[in-house]
Amino acid sequence: MSELPFVPLLLGADINVYSMARAFHEQYGLKTVAYGMYPSGPCFGSGIIDYRVCDRNDAPEVVLRNVSAVAAEFPDKKVIVLGCGDNYLTAIAENLSKFPANVVAPYIGLNLMEKLIHKEHFYELCDQYGIDHPATYVYHKGQGHDFVLPFAGPFVVKPAESATYWDHPFDTQKKAYVLQTREEVDRVIDDIYDHGYEDSLIIQDFIPGDDAYMRVVTNYSGEDGKVRLMCVGHVLLEEHTRHGIGNHAVIITEDEPELCGKLRAFLEDIKFTGFSNFDVKYDQRDGKFKVFEINCRQGRSNYYVTGAGHNLAKYLVEDRIYHKPSALTVTKNRHLWRVIPLKVAYDYIPSRYHGEMKALISAGAWVNPLFYPPDRSLVHKLRILKDQWRYKERYASSGPKAN
Repeated sequence: MSELPFVPLLLGADINVYSMARAFHEQYGLKTVAYGMYPSGPCFGSGIIDYRVCDRNDAPEVVLRNVSAVAAEFPDKKVIVLGCGDNYLTAIAENLSKFPANVVAPYIGLNLMEKLIHKEHFYELCDQYGIDHPATYVYHKGQGHDFVLPFAGPFVVKPAESATYWDHPFDTQKKAYVLQTREEVDRVIDDIYDHGYEDSLIIQDFIPGDDAYMRVVTNYSGEDGKVRLMCVGHVLLEEHTRHGIGNHAVIITEDEPELCGKLRAFLEDIKFTGFSNFDVKYDQRDGKFKVFEINCRQGRSNYYVTGAGHNLAKYLVEDRIYHKPSALTVTKNRHLWRVIPLKVAYDYIPSRYHGEMKALISAGAWVNPLFYPPDRSLVHKLRILKDQWRYKERYASSGPKAN
């Protein structure tokens, strides 16, 4: 057992979990405890993770039970709890006052969290703080089709509240819909509500441009509410499957001081604490970065920050375990992160980015977080290799290659 005074406990089973477990292992040599719902994914069989399968893993009472069990398992250590998916956030926030004394859960309270993750309320805050976002119309259940949109198509339709949206699955369900006509908007609205969703919908002006106009901003805010780390990622490619829309596949870090300044002021004013990330798109029509949403956690692509030299686990531990002061760090160096095979990346990323990608790879300034040499588990390696091969099929079925 490690002599360090803490143990990481991650909830989830995807690339997010593996990336954070790798960050803890790289920095501290620690094996992470993780609870996921299924015996699959990049965490199952990993040599750096004590992976435990648990049904209904995101239910508040199950989260409390599992966190309490690990706290009892390591009574002389601090147990750092991180939710690695939206479905875990409110379950953790609901239990903040119930966790055992040796549990460290770096999250804001439930009231603020629910306000931030609900897109209707988040856009109200953006207007209040001068943060640009796409032109938006909020649709409430029961309005029918007798309403006027203040912008022309194409349109984006998405749920204001994601968790309950996915509780009502149907065959054509998407994370977000890009629609060309008003008739399509009306049809999608009806389809969503006919299948049981109750909350509001967000209808937005579609910002033109391919995946390479997207950005992600990952941050860590200390227990005192001061932002300690900010890192902007220029997304070159996203996944194109129905449920994977918005999941990043290739990122290069970049410096965007004006965008970081706005988001920092917002986070500090609302006294946010813990990890956050913003999904952003550059609007070439007016030269502004438009924010889509905030996630009150580190994102699925979080290792793009650690890979660039700013280990996320270290920022968390030095703040919450060792209580060390820290000035703001804003990542400026260029670094390439990817979770897909290089050939697929070159096939589907516009050629104008290939030169820098090749230069960063030649300089060793790149990483695929899933391939970690100290993780010597053969089962893990074979599973990752098999999944990498599947990316070729996924992109081939999603549309034409880039120019």
